[in-house]
Amino acid sequence: MKKKLAILLEDLETFETPKLSLEQYPTPSGLAAEIAVTANLLDGDKDFFIDLGCGTGVLAIAMSLVGFKTLGVDIDLEALKLAVSNAKRLNSNASFVLADVRKFNVKGRVGVVMNPPFGIKRRHADKVFLEKAFEIGSVVYSVHSAGSEGFVRGMADSYGFEVTHCWKYRVPMKKLYRFHKKPYKFIAVEVFRMEWM
Repeated sequence: MKKKLAILLEDLETFETPKLSLEQYPTPSGLAAEIAVTANLLDGDKDFFIDLGCGTGVLAIAMSLVGFKTLGVDIDLEALKLAVSNAKRLNSNASFVLADVRKFNVKGRVGVVMNPPFGIKRRHADKVFLEKAFEIGSVVYSVHSAGSEGFVRGMADSYGFEVTHCWKYRVPMKKLYRFHKKPYKFIAVEVFRMEWM
């Protein structure tokens, strides 16, 4: 299932002109498939997942294709147009909304999945996303740059969340910005599953 899902997601459109100010990097299809399948195994009883900072929609779509109702939230209209097109391409029932993550709210607690900015342009840019995830989530799956574990665990603890899992991956990243020197490189990331206690 994971391999088939990754192949489907690989075919989705991505940013043509990503915005560095928003740290727009696409979630690799293999990683999105890994997270979605894992969430289905560990949290299949959850009805609804929200993808904070969804970009072109790969995580929201992956989650929908394993059976979750999903909503992607992003501040960038161009990215959301691609997300809607991508969802249609794969017959996904994922929905999308244009909103600033800081001002976005839902009733009750939901599942959250996200690949927030890593803080390359602005240190701890992921903090805003984690704060919102802990405010609205009952379970949170979040992707961070390698070496973030102490920061993420500290934030989770301060919001009453427990880090139940931390997976470490090396994922491919294609050249997106002028300052990238190679056509692609592998970067180390950490994926956290956190549960509200």
